[in-house]
Amino acid sequence: MTANAEQTGAVQSERKKLSMFHLTWPIFLELFLFMLMGSVDTFMLSSVSDDAVSGVGAANQIISIAILVLEVIGNGAAIVVAQYLGSKKLSEAAQVTGNAITLNLAVGLILSGVFLLFGQHMLQLLNVQGDIYAYAKSYMHIVGGGIFLQALINALAATIRTHGFTKETMVVSFLMNIIHVAGNYILIFGHFGLPAMGVEGAAISTVGSRLICLLIFFWLLYKVMDVRVQWNYYVNLSKKFIFKILKIGVPSALESITYQSCQLVFTMYVTYLGAEAMATRQYAVNISSYIYLFSMAIGMGTAIVVGHLVGSREKDSAYTRVFTSVKWALIATVIIDAIIILFRVPLMGLFTENQTIIAMGAQVILLSILLETGRTCNIVIINSLRAAGDAKFPVFMGLLSMVCMSLPLGYLLVFKLHLGLTGVWLAIAADEWTRAVIMFFRWRSRAWEKHSLVEQDAPEPALTRSEPVIAG
Repeated sequence: MTANAEQTGAVQSERKKLSMFHLTWPIFLELFLFMLMGSVDTFMLSSVSDDAVSGVGAANQIISIAILVLEVIGNGAAIVVAQYLGSKKLSEAAQVTGNAITLNLAVGLILSGVFLLFGQHMLQLLNVQGDIYAYAKSYMHIVGGGIFLQALINALAATIRTHGFTKETMVVSFLMNIIHVAGNYILIFGHFGLPAMGVEGAAISTVGSRLICLLIFFWLLYKVMDVRVQWNYYVNLSKKFIFKILKIGVPSALESITYQSCQLVFTMYVTYLGAEAMATRQYAVNISSYIYLFSMAIGMGTAIVVGHLVGSREKDSAYTRVFTSVKWALIATVIIDAIIILFRVPLMGLFTENQTIIAMGAQVILLSILLETGRTCNIVIINSLRAAGDAKFPVFMGLLSMVCMSLPLGYLLVFKLHLGLTGVWLAIAADEWTRAVIMFFRWRSRAWEKHSLVEQDAPEPALTRSEPVIAG
């Protein structure tokens, strides 16, 4: 058999091995475990008080924006790496990885300092008061102060997934969840001779599990990668690679930050509705997160595939792959949503015995069929647009839809028409469907084809070792 025939056979083998299914199911389990960790926090803290749950929820609203800032580099680097891998330029992919890790560490350390110095002022701007404020402040100082750990995890996990090792990142997430749940049990409730620390215990457990997860990811980076990230890739930052990372990462993060900022404003709306409404929103959001879980997995898996296909100039395959993914994601969303709507009352009852909170939560979960179908389309198509290099368009549309439409609409529905939490859900649903329709026509227009990141790069000599090739 000739060398070319052997290489062709290896490529075909890798295409079969790294299909959408093999990429997506570990991502699904990883996301499920990540969300489960948040639900475990909520469930365990609900035994402390509803105010403790509300405080942690308010703090996490702000912390989640910081994590999105960190994704400027992590997600941008993952897309650049995917396109270089599709073009068979492995040394460049390794250099992008090293640069991204260093940049994310620097940004993470800055954000940790911001949370330690200004965290309480951010909570005051959200109109968080009383016991809820005390819980939120404690949680934010500990988890926010250790956000640099999440910065490194973001960069490492995104890169390892992009190389096709989604199963490995899923296993690490599983271990992190076990450690986190054990830490919660010991520190929140006070076992094995330790004091019951409540919210502080949950925060310490979160930071500790992230530290262990980070060490495993660094080990994994050098264990499973075919091309090693050399030391000089961390310290010698390339303007070319940084520009490409930021070209994708900054618009991607701005779109996500705009979304989360709008969620913060909606949280502020809810604070005026009272503590029960705050707790209801937190419980309902936790339950609803499982509805779009499968869509997120399909969106991330599709983005990896699209990045590789665009890098290898297979744009027709990328075009059809996205519409197939949207179809399956919508089917899964409707099925999962129907199940959750059917059991919405007992699900709310897992978190609280307050009948007012259960009734409000059951009411807004009914609206999830409207909200989550629109969100599903956005998750898949926007991730694919970014992976193709077309990252600016979703930002501009997000500003128009989220800021200019959903926030004023939410204010009208909540405070003028007195719809309460229902008004918040309706406003978010209106935004999701507006952007879903726009993103559908953007992908169908194929305007994204002119945004490839590696198309103009000079060709390189043939590789001496094989690399996984991902196909749709």
